[in-house]
Amino acid sequence: MLDVITIGSATRDVFLVSDKFIALKSPKFETGVGECLNLGAKIELDDLVLTTGGGATNAAITFASLGFSTATICPVGDDAPGRDIKETLKIAGVQTKFMKIHDSGKTGYSTILTMKTGERTVLVHRGVSATFSSKDIPWKKLKAKWIYLTSLGGNITLAKEIILHAQKNKIKIAWNPGSKELEIGLAVFQKILPFVDVFNLNKEEAELLTRTKKIKNMLKLLQREEKITVITDGTKGAYAQIDGMIIHVGTRPVKVISQTGAGDAFGSGLVASLLHGENIQTALAIGVLNAESVIQSYGAKNGILTKWPSKQQIQKIPKK
Repeated sequence: MLDVITIGSATRDVFLVSDKFIALKSPKFETGVGECLNLGAKIELDDLVLTTGGGATNAAITFASLGFSTATICPVGDDAPGRDIKETLKIAGVQTKFMKIHDSGKTGYSTILTMKTGERTVLVHRGVSATFSSKDIPWKKLKAKWIYLTSLGGNITLAKEIILHAQKNKIKIAWNPGSKELEIGLAVFQKILPFVDVFNLNKEEAELLTRTKKIKNMLKLLQREEKITVITDGTKGAYAQIDGMIIHVGTRPVKVISQTGAGDAFGSGLVASLLHGENIQTALAIGVLNAESVIQSYGAKNGILTKWPSKQQIQKIPKK
């Protein structure tokens, strides 16, 4: 039996890096800040990095790199980016036998406009990931100790199917949904969450789902008996709640090259630690270490831990 199966998207990622990309504060932008460049100008790039991404493939690399038997389920097109993704996974030791190759349609594609501060804007074409359906899942072969479920492009019905399949077959499940799923609302999620062993969001995603701004209140709304809820808050660290107890770990002041992939690295590092038999506090710390390693390079897979952190490394992560 496999240790873990990851499910979600796969993309070809292109990082465009330039000090000509600037942040501009304005109420015209939904986030209050826009990433801008001169209209009509020819922008010289400082760097260009071709790699692969997508929540399912990023997480799969963490699990395989840390020694777990891993497979992934992610739809790709019958094209060069799809073949590159499959080859990258094979080289890392991830089983690709469950990947769905679509003869018509394109592999997902992301262009990441990256400033020298590490801040970025992501332009996404979801390709065949946008049509992820139950037909893409080999249900009879969906057996593992854990399922690591990432964004399904808003297909909450498929997410429910996967979660209920896991419960029926005594498979533990971790869920890091995408924004399109979260937009469906808290009432729907509260019916599904009792079956989710680890529910992982960043603070902005948790705000979207719970409509509240305080992490303590978010955790209260998302708590379930004997289940783990995790909310990450950038450089402020990560919070986990289990059975009414809240645990917090901080971060260290590492140099940020690119933030892309930090969430996938954290979540997969945490679940890999639980698979390894670590307690939740240690699992949070290892998740932070994996994320910190990834953000010091361009590419969501570059920097992923390839061996277990030492006790000394884990102790360097601030804990409360």
